[in-house]
Amino acid sequence: MDGEAFEALVIEELDKLPDDMVEGLDNVVFVVEDQPENGDDLFGLYEGFALTERGQYGMGELPDRIIVYRHAHLAACGNEAALRAEIHTTLVHEIAHFYGIDDEQLHELGWA
Repeated sequence: MDGEAFEALVIEELDKLPDDMVEGLDNVVFVVEDQPENGDDLFGLYEGFALTERGQYGMGELPDRIIVYRHAHLAACGNEAALRAEIHTTLVHEIAHFYGIDDEQLHELGWA
């Protein structure tokens, strides 16, 4: 699947997320990349400061980024249904990091 089609799936899955999950996202952009520059095998990455770590915020900071990596998703998923499910899980996982939920808590909730 090419980058444009994959990005369209990410947008569709993002649109399906509950409003209360995405309405609180402030100064966050979603990006699709093929793979991490350092070669790590990741589905996604949150780059920024979680709400729980922010002091005074909103004075010209660059946006936080949620990155979804295409190659890892395509390698792990054998069909479109599995791909959509994994993209959904990745989005929820990375958005949770924005809200300050760490990997241990995500694991307890079944999202890691």
